[in-house]
Amino acid sequence: MAPQRFREQYDQIQRSMPDVPLAIGPDDAGEFLYEKGVVLARDGEEARLVEDTVRQHFTTFAGLTADHVRRTGPETNRSGITRIQVADPGQGDGSGDPAVAGALRALREPEGRTGRRLVSRNHVVSIAVNACPGDEPVPVEAGAQPNPAVADGAYAPDGAVGVLVIDTGLMNDYRSYPLLAHTRGDAQVEECGEDGILRQYCGHGTFIAGLVAAVAPNTDITVRGTLNDAGAILESEFGEKLFEAVDQDGWPDILSLSAGTSNGRTDGLLGVDAFMRELRQQRTLLVACAGNNSSASPFWPAAYAGLPGFENAVLSVGALRGDGEFGACFSNHGAWVKAYAPGERLTSALTGFDTPVPYVYQHSTYEACRYGFGYACTCRNPRHTGVLSEEGGSGKPDQVMFEGLAQWSGTSFATPVAVGMVAAHMTARAETAPRAARQQLMDANSELAEVRGATVPALIPATWRPTPVALPSTRT
Repeated sequence: MAPQRFREQYDQIQRSMPDVPLAIGPDDAGEFLYEKGVVLARDGEEARLVEDTVRQHFTTFAGLTADHVRRTGPETNRSGITRIQVADPGQGDGSGDPAVAGALRALREPEGRTGRRLVSRNHVVSIAVNACPGDEPVPVEAGAQPNPAVADGAYAPDGAVGVLVIDTGLMNDYRSYPLLAHTRGDAQVEECGEDGILRQYCGHGTFIAGLVAAVAPNTDITVRGTLNDAGAILESEFGEKLFEAVDQDGWPDILSLSAGTSNGRTDGLLGVDAFMRELRQQRTLLVACAGNNSSASPFWPAAYAGLPGFENAVLSVGALRGDGEFGACFSNHGAWVKAYAPGERLTSALTGFDTPVPYVYQHSTYEACRYGFGYACTCRNPRHTGVLSEEGGSGKPDQVMFEGLAQWSGTSFATPVAVGMVAAHMTARAETAPRAARQQLMDANSELAEVRGATVPALIPATWRPTPVALPSTRT
C-alpha cells in the first residue's frame, strides 16, 4: 500500500489531470505514477511490433479484446515515442492496471530476443517534491538572508554562464528580488486560486533560480515553465517538452532539472531516450535531482549518470541534511548518485517582495520521521497541519504568509546548489566547457559526507551556513 504522503500526492495530481486516469505502481506500492490503459513504444517498426504482439496477447486476456489495442497519438515526433492504448482505462481507484501489466508481460519475450526494451508504462514525471514527496516551504523571519548567502562576484553579461532551469515558471514579481534581476523565462501560470491562496509548488522554479544566482552570481538564468501544471507531466510529453526548451533557448552550458520519476528499471526512461542521446552529443551538462523517496531505486533522468556513455554528460545530486555531515532523511541514494549538496532548509526567494501572499499547508507533518531517522528532520519539524491529510478529520489546516524569502528542502534544491558550484568554477577558472568544469570541480573537491554508511562527495558552497541538527541519528 502506498504511504500516506504519496497517496495524498496521487490524489492531487489526479485532480490536476482530470482527463488522464492514473495508477500507482508497482502494484500500489507507491514508487511511481503512470497512465492507465496506455503503453509507450518507439515509433515505426517497434511500435507496430508492440501493437501486433499486444493485440494477439489480448485475444485471450480476460475482459479485453483485440479491438482495445490502438495507437492514440502521432506516429512520429521528436522524442520518437508512440502511445498505444491497450484498454479502456476507466476511472478506477489507481491500484494498478492489469491491462498495462499484461502488455508488459506480452513483450518480455521479444525484448529477450532483441536485447532492447520495446515497451514501457507512461509514467508521470514530477518535480521532486511532488509525487516524489519532500516538504513544503516555511516562512523565515523578517531580515533573514539567503542560505547559501550571495557569493562574491559580479554579473558580467559577456562572460556569464548560461543556465536553463526546467521547472515551474517565475513568480510575477520575481524581479523585485535583486539576485534575479537578470533572470528571464516563463511566468508561473495561476499563482493563486480563486481564494487568493498560493497554489502548491508555485514558486518552485523561482526558488531554484535564486539558489543558482546566490552561489554563482555570474549566470544568465532562463526558467521554462515546463512543469507549471501541478509540477507534473506525462513521460510521453516530457521528452518533447525538453526538446522544445532547448530549441527555444539553444543548448545551455548547464541544464538544471529538479524533476523525474523512478520506473522499476535500470536502463533509463523510454520517453526521454531520444533527448538523452541528443544531449550526449552536445556540450551541455545536465544536473538532475536524485529524488526524495529515501530509496536506492534509480530516479530518471538523474540516474543516467550511472549508465555507460553518460558519465560526463549528467551529474546526479542527492541532498545533505542541515549539518552537511550526513544524507537528508528523504534523499534517494546509491551508486548512481554522484554527488550530494546541502538540501535541507535552504533559504531562497519563493515570491518577489511586492505583495505578501497566503499559503495553506497541504500535508501534515508526522510524529516521527516517515523514513525512520532520529534527528529533527523536515518530516516532523516545524509542525503543521495540512488540508490533504485532514480531509474528514478534525484538524484545521495551518495558514502562513510568504513575503520574499522562504525555507524549503529537497533534492530539488540541492541540485541548483550543485549547478551554481559548477558555474562558479567555470567563471573562476575561465573554463568554457561545462563538462570539463564538472570533472575539475569533482577532482578538486575534498569535502565528504556519509550516506547510508558510504562516504560520498559533498559539494558545499563556501557561503552555505550549516544549521544545527537535534537528536543525531546513528542511521544515516
